[in-house]
Amino acid sequence: MTYCVGLKIDRGLVFMSDTRTNAGVDSIAKYGKMFAWEKPGERVIVLLTAGNLATTQAVVSMLDERTKAPGERTHTLLDTPSMFQTARLVGDTVKEVIANTAPVGQNADAFGATFILGGQIKGTEPRLFLIYPEGNFVEANNDTPFFQIGEVKYGKPIIIRAYEAGMSFEEAAKLLMVSFDSTQKSNISVGLPLDLMFYARDSYKIGLRKRIDSDDAYYRAISQGWSDALKDAFKRLPDFTG
Repeated sequence: MTYCVGLKIDRGLVFMSDTRTNAGVDSIAKYGKMFAWEKPGERVIVLLTAGNLATTQAVVSMLDERTKAPGERTHTLLDTPSMFQTARLVGDTVKEVIANTAPVGQNADAFGATFILGGQIKGTEPRLFLIYPEGNFVEANNDTPFFQIGEVKYGKPIIIRAYEAGMSFEEAAKLLMVSFDSTQKSNISVGLPLDLMFYARDSYKIGLRKRIDSDDAYYRAISQGWSDALKDAFKRLPDFTG
C-alpha cells in the first residue's frame, strides 16, 4: 500500500508521499512515488503514484522516455498546451500500459494504479488532478482542494479539519506531516521516509524538495507533539455522566 497527498493552497501546490511498498509483512521495500518534470520559466509537472508497482513504474518510465525522444507523438509532458491536456496524456498512458500488461481474459483490476497530477504551465493557473486506472480524471476545486491516493482514511480527518486555502507552505507541510504520522501509526503498509515538495504559484520551477527520514528532528517533534496534544484535548473533554 502507499499514501500520497496533493494539496492546493493560494500560494501554490504541496505534495507528500511515503516510500513503502509491500507484498506481505515479510516483503517490504522502499520506492519513491513522487516524480517531477521541469522546464524552468515555462512549466512544472509533478506526479504521485499508488497501486500496482509494475504499472506505476511503466507509466512513469514511458512518460519520461517520451519527453526525451518524442518521435512523431503530438505532445509530451514538456510540451502539452495545458494541464488539462497533460492529465489526458497521463490518463491515456495509464490505459495503454494496463491494456498491454493485463493478459487476455485476466482481470485488469490487478494491474490498476491511481495518480495525482499537479503543476502549472505558463499562462495558466496551477491545477491538480486525480487520475483513475481507467484513464479518466477529476480536478481539485475550492470544495475539494486536495487529493489522496493509497491508504487515505486515517490521514483525511486532520486535513479536512485544519486545511485553510490561505495557509503558508510551512503550515501545509505541518498539516501533511500530522496526516502521514496518523496514517503510519494506524497502518504498517505506510512508512518512512517521506518525500515533500513545494511548488510556488507562477515560479515555474520546483521549490523545496526534501526527504524526511526517521531521524528528522522536526518530524519527530510533530509526531510527539500531536500525540501529546490529542491526549491533552481528550482529558479536557467533559466526562460522561450517564
